[in-house]
Amino acid sequence: MGSVLEGFATIGVVIAVGVLLAHLRILDIGAQQVLSRVSFYVASPALIVTLMARTDVSHVLGRQLVATVCGVVVPLMVYVVCARVVWQRGLGDTVIGGFASAYVNAGNLGLPVAAYVLGDATYVVPTLLLQLCVLTPIGLALLDHDERGSSSLRTVVLRPLTTPLTLAMLIGLLLSVTSTTLPEPVSAPLVLIGGMAVPSMLVAYGVSLRLGGGFGSGGPASEIALASVLKLLVQPLVATLAGACLGLTGHALLAVAVVSALPTAQNVFTYAIRYDRGRLLARDTILVTTTLCVPVTLVIAAVLG
Repeated sequence: MGSVLEGFATIGVVIAVGVLLAHLRILDIGAQQVLSRVSFYVASPALIVTLMARTDVSHVLGRQLVATVCGVVVPLMVYVVCARVVWQRGLGDTVIGGFASAYVNAGNLGLPVAAYVLGDATYVVPTLLLQLCVLTPIGLALLDHDERGSSSLRTVVLRPLTTPLTLAMLIGLLLSVTSTTLPEPVSAPLVLIGGMAVPSMLVAYGVSLRLGGGFGSGGPASEIALASVLKLLVQPLVATLAGACLGLTGHALLAVAVVSALPTAQNVFTYAIRYDRGRLLARDTILVTTTLCVPVTLVIAAVLG
């Protein structure tokens, strides 16, 4: 589990750099906006294209994908019901809160955990594909609809196809399915630009921790607690039970549980900044789940490993 601790330590250091830069007034809230936009519109799409292009999607069409879907749907639906009935959140805030409850940090943390802890990076691909092909397009469509107001069904359906992340996912998926290799003059710049995605997200997050209001200011403590419990406990428990019912055992079942227990993805905060919905809830949930993910992962490894 040393590599798990090392991965979390690396993320913590980069976030701390953002906090320090904000404290020294080198970066301000305006800089946070710029970093988030660079990540959303440029760096993250480049990262997604290069990642999906080198992924064999045939590995994800099986029981692990079904278990992963179950692990996402249950906490997502629980949060949506509570958000609408108990806290009466609007559409955009509900989407961000739902993401905070079930959207796994499968990129900058899931990939190294899958590669170095589970021994095979493809274990994280079912989650990546589900999030990039289903959750992200639907979530961005709803956020875009909430931001722009009422529009026709045709517009709601087609508008996500114009967002950078969705376009990048579709391009990467096409490259993967057709086994197309990008020429070096194209792939090299994409890899270089994609390398900015994770640091930009983490530094922007650090700036928000220092300048964006105190912890717990993102809404009722009960809402933050619910999102965190759904993400860290309910999602891996449901995914593990579903995987066991589907016949997964041993290392494959451990992989489903560990990946599902990863903290809320930094992308959620980027989406919250882009659409100005649920910023502090996303920030606080990411902080709680990232902090508590290590002991949860160690317990899972001890039980299933």
